[in-house]
Amino acid sequence: MRNRISVRPWMPIVTAIAALLSITLLLPGILVKRISGGSSDVAAPSVALREETKPVLIPVYRTREERVDRVPLETYVRNVLAAEMPAEFELEALKAQAIAARTYIVKRWMDGDTSQVPVQGALVTDTVAHQAYVTEEQMKRNWPGDEFAKRLDKLNRAVNETAGLIVTYQHKPIQAAFFSTSNGYTENSEDYWRDYIPYLRSVPSPWDKELSPKFTATTTMSVQEFAKRLGIGAIPASAGAGGGMKVLATTAGHRVKTMSAGGKTFTGREVREKLELNSSQFTWKITGSTIEITTTGYGHGVGMSQWGANGMAKEGGSAESILKYYYKGVELESASAFIAPST
Repeated sequence: MRNRISVRPWMPIVTAIAALLSITLLLPGILVKRISGGSSDVAAPSVALREETKPVLIPVYRTREERVDRVPLETYVRNVLAAEMPAEFELEALKAQAIAARTYIVKRWMDGDTSQVPVQGALVTDTVAHQAYVTEEQMKRNWPGDEFAKRLDKLNRAVNETAGLIVTYQHKPIQAAFFSTSNGYTENSEDYWRDYIPYLRSVPSPWDKELSPKFTATTTMSVQEFAKRLGIGAIPASAGAGGGMKVLATTAGHRVKTMSAGGKTFTGREVREKLELNSSQFTWKITGSTIEITTTGYGHGVGMSQWGANGMAKEGGSAESILKYYYKGVELESASAFIAPST
């Protein structure tokens, strides 16, 4: 329910004037300001990102610039949010993503994990090897005109309203895995990776099918290229539309667990990565010298589905309910219990 100020007939006139004056004083902070810049006006955001007085500083390796930037934690989270999830998504979905992104970096900080970082002195890169990351200047280039201010306001709000919160399991930051689009289900961790992780369990995610433009996709290549990538012998034409290949087992998340091809056995993940497919749920059909592979979903499938989160938010789900749905048995706690401000 929104707060509102109403002036009743019996309200003293001084009180009414004071109420109206308070609205007037608030307007500069609510309205989007226009700042002259070059030949055109640039809309400035009206919602500022709040940081602690002594914030934790995250050393990020900027790949293209080949330098390390030390940015405050909440700025880092906002910049990851801008890169990892469409700003058009529902606010509660953005808040869930902000908490997941914050959890990822806090866990990495605690573990002293600098894997896949090419230089000393950085904790993460700005690439999908860790979490995608864009600066405010990059946002301005990506979102022209008024879009920059509107979207940055929304991102700042998502970060401000979740400031300091992370997801924990048994009072430890979780591995906050997330991906774009499910095939209707998420995946058990051990069915895609090797390790059993108790909070990364398969759950239905029915929202993706109706919402995500990446729900299905088709990849076409020559049978020769297909065999080369998998490292198998030539597929004989006599094998028919299925190429003599067969799915041997499926996962709890309805993806390919193992399959046989050319006398070899592959995991669904191996096939997905070797063929650069969107998902490890796939079917195929061979016509002549061409194979057509249809995938359902986009990403590894473990953890939170971003389009599923947006679907839950559209139905009124809160950020907390989204996170507790996709990560089982978890709680939300303050990051300050796990990391200290930088000196």
